Amino acid sequence: MALEKITMPQLGESVTEGTISTWLVKPGDFVKKYEPLAEVQTDKVVAEIPSSFTGVVKELVAKEGQTLAVGEVICYIETEATIQRTAGEMKIASPSPKVDLNETMKYRYSPAVLKMAREHQIDLEKIQGTGKGGRITRKDLQKLIEFGGIPSIEIENRDEKEELASDTTQKVEQVPEQKTAPVPQIEAQASIERSATEGNVQEIPVTGVRKVIAANMVRSKHEIPHAWTMVEVDVTNLVAYRDKLKDEFMKKEGFPLTYFAFFVKAAALALKEFPIINSTWAGDKIVQKKDINISIAVATDDALYVPVIKHADEKTIKGIAREIHELALKVRSGKLSPDDVQGGTFTVNNTGSFGSIQSMGIINYPQAAILQVESIVKRPVVMNGNMIAIRDIVNLCMSLDHRVLDGLVCGRFLKRVKEILENISEETTTIF
Repeated sequence: MALEKITMPQLGESVTEGTISTWLVKPGDFVKKYEPLAEVQTDKVVAEIPSSFTGVVKELVAKEGQTLAVGEVICYIETEATIQRTAGEMKIASPSPKVDLNETMKYRYSPAVLKMAREHQIDLEKIQGTGKGGRITRKDLQKLIEFGGIPSIEIENRDEKEELASDTTQKVEQVPEQKTAPVPQIEAQASIERSATEGNVQEIPVTGVRKVIAANMVRSKHEIPHAWTMVEVDVTNLVAYRDKLKDEFMKKEGFPLTYFAFFVKAAALALKEFPIINSTWAGDKIVQKKDINISIAVATDDALYVPVIKHADEKTIKGIAREIHELALKVRSGKLSPDDVQGGTFTVNNTGSFGSIQSMGIINYPQAAILQVESIVKRPVVMNGNMIAIRDIVNLCMSLDHRVLDGLVCGRFLKRVKEILENISEETTTIF
């Protein structure tokens, strides 16, 4: 009997594997083409894998929590044509019992749904899902959040809040943990550490997203010879210009005009002049990317995602500010799609948003560099004529792949970014 394979898709340009977070079907379920089969986690997105065929799920090869390489088989589906061909040959002893799918699927919540429900205090019991068998999907919650009418959880006192949190945690913990091959040395060391601090530790389970992030960070540090450089930039005029515009801009456009949009634009313009920065190492060659697609880091409570502003050099400061706002909303509401994280060629990280003044970022593999924008601080500066003035100063810290880049070209690149930023003012720059 011929069966169709469903394989792990590539959910991003540099993504090589994914973890089955939750199966949305079980063997014997009938699925239509494009219906979701499972939720998959990578270091970049949480996405649903759609069925490529109409038919019956015959076997789930991968288990929940299991990590598979791109292209590996996750399940088999018997197509509709095969079902029709074999149905006449099968003698059915009794009619199949009708199962109330609303009862079997409605209360089966995925981790993504539970997370959104906790964040927005949504009572899942009061929602009618549109998924298979009445299952509540992320899209159902996203619509409620966007258009209002959220059924809130009514909690009378702190004890009930704690009970609710405990109950929700128990539901999440029902998802099987990822099973990995044993590593004796690591397990032995972990056992020693637990024994040495027994009774004074808290063990936190590592999620699939965190495992993939860890693997990519280790890969970047092991494969890429990192080097670092930093430049100090006087952005006094930029700060005055942005502060003058921000309130009216917010009222008119409906999203904030952030400092970060100016920095992303400056980096994109400088990349046009120094295209070697916009490259990647490929063993026996260096691949220089023509498109300038800026990756920006957006953090949630438990993970870090890197969506992409495509063709950033062609966008206005207003356009970049809009994309930063929209991508951040997508990350925090679970709407980020695989296309949103693909194609990044250079990363700009807003580390200054939480008060950092200097940092050394790990390069977003396989890119060749990452720029850290630190916090803008007021400092006394010696001006021309030995006069001292209070100025708005920011540090730009750059990590570079020393296989691709040298200090000379990176120094020139940072000098150019500095020149662009220091010359931004109401007289010289338009945000539109």
